[in-house]
Amino acid sequence: MEIKISGLSKHYVSGGKTIKALDEVDLIIPAQGIFTLLGPSGCGKTTLLRSIVGLEHPDRGEIAIGGEVVWSQDKGIYVPTERRGLGMVFQTYAIWPHMTVFDNVAYPLVTRKVPRAEVRERVARTLRFVQLEGFESRPATRLSGGQQQRVALARALVAEPKVILFDEPLSNLDAKLREETRKELRTFLSELSITAVYVTHDRIEALALSDTIAVMNQGRIIEIGSPEKIYFDAEHSFVADFIGRANLLPATVVAQEEGRTLVDSPLGRVACKARPALKPGDAVTLCFRPEFIRLEPGEPGPSHNSFPGRVESLVFIGEAFEGEVKAGEALLFVKAPPDLSLRQGDAVSVVLDPKHCMLLAV
Repeated sequence: MEIKISGLSKHYVSGGKTIKALDEVDLIIPAQGIFTLLGPSGCGKTTLLRSIVGLEHPDRGEIAIGGEVVWSQDKGIYVPTERRGLGMVFQTYAIWPHMTVFDNVAYPLVTRKVPRAEVRERVARTLRFVQLEGFESRPATRLSGGQQQRVALARALVAEPKVILFDEPLSNLDAKLREETRKELRTFLSELSITAVYVTHDRIEALALSDTIAVMNQGRIIEIGSPEKIYFDAEHSFVADFIGRANLLPATVVAQEEGRTLVDSPLGRVACKARPALKPGDAVTLCFRPEFIRLEPGEPGPSHNSFPGRVESLVFIGEAFEGEVKAGEALLFVKAPPDLSLRQGDAVSVVLDPKHCMLLAV
């Protein structure tokens, strides 16, 4: 079920200042996929999610779910939360500790006065789906964090919503359990023909779970794309930096040459992936990720994108070395293979593949 948001705004007043939680947001969330709202704390992603659910009343704009307008300031439309056909999984799970697993999951059906036989059948089917069959009579407080998360998911799914929304549901889990649950959640949602809207500030979570990511900042949608597009070919420096570690250097376009765009930067002259729309003199941000920097011992050769450097620091983290290399006027964050024989102070060549050198809007 598609969600269409048009001109949505929500302002708060705090300490005499007006805060734009949502600033004229226009967004189409496609049906039957996992759509993630990603951004730093305070960027507006949870306010947008709560507006879709009906827990927030925007100041202006319109929200339509499956073609039905559920909120419109101009048209005077407000469809209550319980009539929007949505499921919701909260950050704290909101599991009732005095209820069993069965009663927690059955609650949405009981409040709708669904016949008891149907309640039993649907709860059993849903618990089987989230791999909690046999836990029906277990007190909710006797479950692990990951199991409680699955109970919350089951409770959201049992009413068979067309859209399910998640507000940072994995943030309370430890790192290992978060990784395991993330894989389970991706598997569950991929098997369902519903729209999932997922809110997180965790870039790894967003990359691992999503079909589409919308990066937000200061109440606005900055960029939308697939995880691969956002990570490898971002258009804005904020997005490139937020989605993963990146070296961002100010640069000036010099020329278009042999299917590449040449720029001058603190590193030197760098050949980048072609951006034909840019012209000489344009100011841009040069972006390349540490994992795409190749370090070679000794002096560089005469080829494009090979620069002399010196290792300033290097830390072994198991699967790689991380550290800093000074090259030209730039201090670069680098990631190198764990078997690389380099030490602090060594002279190296910094080699960049033009296809991994992005030019972004300043």
